[in-house]
Amino acid sequence: MAKTFSGGIHPPECKKQTEDKPFIHFPISERLVCLMSQHIGIPAKPIVKKDDKVKRGQLIGEAPGIVSCAIHAPTSGTVVAVEPVVHPLGRKMDAVIIQPDGEDAWLEDLGKSRGKIKKLTAQEILKIIQEAGIAGMGGATFPSHVKLSPPKDKVIDTLVINGVECEPYLTCDHRLMLDFAEEIIKGTRLIQAILGVKEIHIGIEGNKPDAFAKLQEAASKEETKDIHVHLLKVKYPQGAEKQLIKAVLNRDVPAGGLPMDIGVVVHNVMTTYYIYRAVYFQEPMTERYLTITGDGVENPQNLCVRIGTPISKILEYARLKPGSKKIILGGPMMGIAQYSTDVPVTKGTSGILVLQDVADMEFENCIRCGACVDHCPMKLVPSELSITLQRGRVDLAEQYHLMDCMECGVCSYVCPAKRPIVHFVKLGKAQIMKQRKAKGAK
Repeated sequence: MAKTFSGGIHPPECKKQTEDKPFIHFPISERLVCLMSQHIGIPAKPIVKKDDKVKRGQLIGEAPGIVSCAIHAPTSGTVVAVEPVVHPLGRKMDAVIIQPDGEDAWLEDLGKSRGKIKKLTAQEILKIIQEAGIAGMGGATFPSHVKLSPPKDKVIDTLVINGVECEPYLTCDHRLMLDFAEEIIKGTRLIQAILGVKEIHIGIEGNKPDAFAKLQEAASKEETKDIHVHLLKVKYPQGAEKQLIKAVLNRDVPAGGLPMDIGVVVHNVMTTYYIYRAVYFQEPMTERYLTITGDGVENPQNLCVRIGTPISKILEYARLKPGSKKIILGGPMMGIAQYSTDVPVTKGTSGILVLQDVADMEFENCIRCGACVDHCPMKLVPSELSITLQRGRVDLAEQYHLMDCMECGVCSYVCPAKRPIVHFVKLGKAQIMKQRKAKGAK
């Protein structure tokens, strides 16, 4: 029996549109909007100004703190503005806007083979990752150098590579594993060198047997047979860190805790691939792979896109159908709906989903059926959370472990009353964080 976790659901996969489509390199847009906030943590600080000339890979946004990421020019050209623009999260944030010159020239020696990889120390590799501005590309966008620098009291014994991609519609991780299996293994070895772990596990959902075979084959070529590739049960949210760890290792991350608390670090396959590119080819993050799909486009594809590309350009390429009702960055379960097509691709943009058939958003009172409780992968009571939050009792919701909710959307999906439970949760968390910030400021 395939490994898995308790709870969860199996929504329609909707991956047929793109799962067999190789990556296409998307043309460089005539305007690239490089947001300074493409990661969890403090936004980067612009270090260029209008009319400056830049090269691909040049630092344009400096990380002002440890939990932050550097931002680099996605191509060569001229800075035409440094100003606030609409962020995918809905508010305006600083961005460096570049007009490409058509040369796509790298800065100095960037984009070239580094050589002598085996002579790099763990700290040197970690510094390269930090300087490359790599953030987690599985959705969380946590700065990779921070995740790879656990406190000294946290002993890490296991590395888990996440190749699950359980969100419906999205297939970019799947294609990446098919096309770059050996590169992912090389990236895995770099992470292993930093953490010093001896045990490595790769988790892949059972609906990707071809990717499973590719990773197994690539791992088998290694001299040391310490990489274990697992085919997991097809279930959402199998790719969430805590659920993946439970399925692969049968370890439980404590409530309010992190994987490092039980000796584990998890990295997404695409993050791992870009770690490989940064170390082997001196490439800061200037592009990413993503999926454009849904019943609202005529030409769904897997694309390699420069960071900063306005999604309007990708929608033009994919041929938006008349009557399309919703555009989501990411997948349908955890993605963020957009009100503007002017927003740019960021490091965390795994997909652009366009939907025509959108359900009625009217909801009813909770009928206490318990479906959300049965399926919650975090073992919470979402019905009570939604009721207390709807009544404005954030204090009570916090006692019901509101902050442990990972907003996977399972509860909303199974709710017969169509209650927007995740919406209530997001608002409640925002209020709690605001209250905590106010207390900390006193």
